[in-house]
Amino acid sequence: MYAARLIRALVVSGLLAAMPWPAAAQALEAVPVAALPAPRLSFSEPEMQLARKVAAHPALADFYGTNGLRPIFLGAEGEARRAALIEAVGQAGSYGLPAARYRQAALRGMDGTGADSIDEELQFARVFADWSHDITGGVLDPRKVESGIRREVQRPRTGDLLRRFAAAADPAAVLADLPSRDPRYQALRDALARQARFVVPADMPLVTEGLWREGASDPAVAALRLRLATIGFAAAPTGSPLLFDAPLAEAVAGFQQAVGLPADGVAGPRTVARLNRGTGPEADAILVALERMRWMNGHDLNARHVWVNLPEFNARIYDGGREIFETRVVIGKANQEFETPEFSETMKYMVVNPRWNVPRSITVKEYLPRLQANRNAVSHLDVVDGAGNVIARDRIDFRKYSAKTFPYRMRQKPSDDNALGQVKFMFPNPWNIYLHDTPTKHLFNQSSRAYSHGCIRIGRPIDLAHELLRPQVANPDAVFSKALASGRETYLNLRPPVPVHLVYFTAFPDETGQIRRFPDIYGRDALVHAALVKAGLDSVAPGE
Repeated sequence: MYAARLIRALVVSGLLAAMPWPAAAQALEAVPVAALPAPRLSFSEPEMQLARKVAAHPALADFYGTNGLRPIFLGAEGEARRAALIEAVGQAGSYGLPAARYRQAALRGMDGTGADSIDEELQFARVFADWSHDITGGVLDPRKVESGIRREVQRPRTGDLLRRFAAAADPAAVLADLPSRDPRYQALRDALARQARFVVPADMPLVTEGLWREGASDPAVAALRLRLATIGFAAAPTGSPLLFDAPLAEAVAGFQQAVGLPADGVAGPRTVARLNRGTGPEADAILVALERMRWMNGHDLNARHVWVNLPEFNARIYDGGREIFETRVVIGKANQEFETPEFSETMKYMVVNPRWNVPRSITVKEYLPRLQANRNAVSHLDVVDGAGNVIARDRIDFRKYSAKTFPYRMRQKPSDDNALGQVKFMFPNPWNIYLHDTPTKHLFNQSSRAYSHGCIRIGRPIDLAHELLRPQVANPDAVFSKALASGRETYLNLRPPVPVHLVYFTAFPDETGQIRRFPDIYGRDALVHAALVKAGLDSVAPGE
């Protein structure tokens, strides 16, 4: 490895003289060998200055090292690139991104011709790096926000994007190609734009809560009329401004329809409260949903996949962007120990007539105390040793073991009352999370369904099995039924394997584009929103 780095070091022009070795080594590892320029023996002062300034930013060092230390944003040659970047970051708010991160005002004052032109080059390059990082994969590293968010974001490399941008005849087109094309992402952007309509001046009088309908007359009606007009639902009075007339009823109905309330034209408590609130929590939920969608950018969401939205207590199969299957689910309890994590993996197989290997945490916390009191407790479970052999209970003194020293596992045979039901769906992961059937069917009738120890119970498991098998067999019902009738634990491989995305959206568009809301059952959205706010505030340099 050292020899390879040394060879690369000898050919990456300009960076070696300026960069400390740790930064150089990191940058050199990122540089594609095919992109390296020919060796050079001398460098101008501006080139050396640029090399020194990008030394602490490996992604920029990657690009400028392979670009011969040539600026791309300066002078007349860089005008189109500067304009394209300024235009792109000017849309930050519409994507729910914190606009302060991209120094828009500062960039507009630079033309790349002054004495500090290298500094200006670097500012544009850093904004490009921040923007391309954020728009393609989100502002945040989700794993640093909360322990239950275990999603790994797949981002394009900044150096590769800069090379495309620098070589493009139309740099604006390169930037326009970066955001997600998923229609649900666009629906969220549209919803965010609608939310912006509801912002009113801070000194605007609130509407008195009551029940105002056509024919009513009250000073509160004037405040209602004024507040509606401020956000684009104007209704010129036909007589006294205190009178709730027909035009005002139409304006109220228009507002109600825009915010998802029944459009009856009556200003009742819900309508007045929503009007007084301005943007309200919907806007925050949409901002978080946009960030979460950016975390998904590295996945092909047009491909066939399983999508489990935890706050919705629902699982779906999508194929070609179209929903082809839907079922209710039960997820982990709202307790940090049992909350279902968020991540993506690949479902490789299903197990028909599964055994239940009881997780150790359940064994030692729930079952060991019962066995210590009565060795015949939980008789539906076998006690097995490390080799998988069933051990007779009368050979074990359960009382001499603690949770740390208990050397056995517990397992349930395939049966009608097996905790995993008739089938489980496996996408191997470090947290041993999977989808499975359950004999406890009544929980699917609850509106809030957070009852499990972390795994996901499926309301229609047999139908899910059939749908997953459908692309690979002519008669999925017959294949599954044969495996089930055997009574034996049977593995059915999925060909090809199916991506599974365990996601957490408290605001998400339905098939019509309307935003549906779900409870923040684990409190994760609040943490993501706080982290986004902090990212925006931290981006503002002193004096800006």
